[in-house]
Amino acid sequence: MHQAKRQIALVHATMNSVQPIVEAFQEHAPHVKLLHFLDEGLISELNETGVVSESMVRRLVGLMERAEQSRAEGIMLTCSSFTPQVNGIKHLFSKPVLSADYSMLEHAVKLGKRIGVIATVQAAGPTTTGLIQEIAGREGADVHVETIVLTEAFDALQAGDPNKHDQLIGQRIHEMESRCDVIVLAQMSMARVLKQVPKGSVPVLTSPEISVKSMLSVLSCGD
Repeated sequence: MHQAKRQIALVHATMNSVQPIVEAFQEHAPHVKLLHFLDEGLISELNETGVVSESMVRRLVGLMERAEQSRAEGIMLTCSSFTPQVNGIKHLFSKPVLSADYSMLEHAVKLGKRIGVIATVQAAGPTTTGLIQEIAGREGADVHVETIVLTEAFDALQAGDPNKHDQLIGQRIHEMESRCDVIVLAQMSMARVLKQVPKGSVPVLTSPEISVKSMLSVLSCGD
C-alpha cells in the first residue's frame, strides 16, 4: 500500500520566503508534502508601521488555523519578524508550531560571543537581536551583537533585482567577518546570498536547512 506523505504547513508573510524553504525541504526532506499559507499584506504593513499590531497577530493566527485545518502535522512560520509572537500563540494549536529562525539563533549563540546580524526588513533587525540576547541569557552566554539593516536589499529583491540584493548583503558579510565569530542572515529570503558569495572566514547562518531539520526532529519525537 502506498504510504501517505507527511504534511507540513508553511505560513508566509512574503513570497520571498517560499523558494528558500521549498528548496531546503526538497534537499533534506523530499518525502514531505508542503502546504503554503500566505498573506503578503503582513510584511507590507510591518514595513510601513514598524510594529506588529494586534490585528496583524490575529491575521497570522487565522493563517495558522487554516494550516491546522489542512491536517498538517506541523506548522512553521517562515517570517522572522513574527518570531516573538510564536510563544504567545502556539498554545492555541494542537500541532507543533515552530519559527523558522529560532533554531538558527540558538546555534549562533553556541558558535561565538561576537554575533553579526544582517537583516533587510527594518523590524527584523531588532527582533533578531532581541531573540539572540534572550537565548544567550537563558544559556548564561555573554554575547555582543552587531546588527545591520539593509532595507535597500529587500527593495531590490521586491523590484526583481536579486543580483543587487545579493551584492549588498555580500559586501556587508565581507565587512563584518573581521569583527564577528558568526554572522546571521536574519530572514529566510536572504539564504540565496550564500550561493552567490565566496565562503569566508566565519560561519554565515541561514534558517532554511536548520529549520527543516528542527521540524523533522520535533515530529519524530511525537511518533
